[in-house]
Amino acid sequence: MKKLFTTLLVLAGLHAAAQTTKDIAPNKWLKLFNGKDLKDWDVKIKGYDLNDNFGNTFRVENGMMTVSYDKYDAFNERYGHIFYKKDFSAYLVVVEYRFTGDQVKGGPGWAFRNSGIMLHGQPANTMTKDQDFPISLEDQLLGGNGKDDRSTGNLCTPGTNVVMNGKLITDHCISSVSKTYHGDRWVRAEALVLRDSVIKHIIEGDTVIVYNKPQIGGGNVSGATPAVKQDGKLLTAGSISLQSESHPVQFRKVELFDLSPYVHDPVKLNAIIRLLQHRNGKK
Repeated sequence: MKKLFTTLLVLAGLHAAAQTTKDIAPNKWLKLFNGKDLKDWDVKIKGYDLNDNFGNTFRVENGMMTVSYDKYDAFNERYGHIFYKKDFSAYLVVVEYRFTGDQVKGGPGWAFRNSGIMLHGQPANTMTKDQDFPISLEDQLLGGNGKDDRSTGNLCTPGTNVVMNGKLITDHCISSVSKTYHGDRWVRAEALVLRDSVIKHIIEGDTVIVYNKPQIGGGNVSGATPAVKQDGKLLTAGSISLQSESHPVQFRKVELFDLSPYVHDPVKLNAIIRLLQHRNGKK
């Protein structure tokens, strides 16, 4: 009887997976970046009002979302972020990025070939004029310098803390186990975000860092209002934004599969995630 019950469970799982194949049809993916313009995005640069895109920092060139500093004399700590218009709670987001050219004059050393995908972030319209980073979880995207090890898909925490292996982590940046990607090559970065239960950073198919219970707290963000920075509050949803931190970077793909309709059906949710992982070759 036990063997029969186990067999039935396996068959039920296979049936659930088969039934969800239709849920990963191409039209289920949302192209956050349409390859043409930035109409679904908001820009916030430190020291400027919302949607004052100083120096045309964020633009579309040759079908790619491009972060450029060709109109800057110097960086002057003008950290910028471009926000998608809608918040999300449970999803798989996919970004393909590459760094190009030279860092703008005045950019900090740590920002060399440095950008990021900001997850569970505050809304763009709640940032103050002089705020440097949104309260969020940064899936940090780094490029190599040609000689040293420099992992990508790291975790940085502007105004946030997380739990890893049952322990509250208050360090600002935690290195992933990814390889280093030197040069101007394209790199595929993904983040699997399931509200506050689990978040995974994935680089070129490999899971490189995992954490849960993201929450507001700690420092490493300036200018945020107390009404937004409510320390201890769990983050279950939020904005998605991409960074400008002083090094030119391009994004040729920014897509998202919304998993929120399935979070209350663990069997179906896990089946869809397995199918997405199988399709994308993730581990």
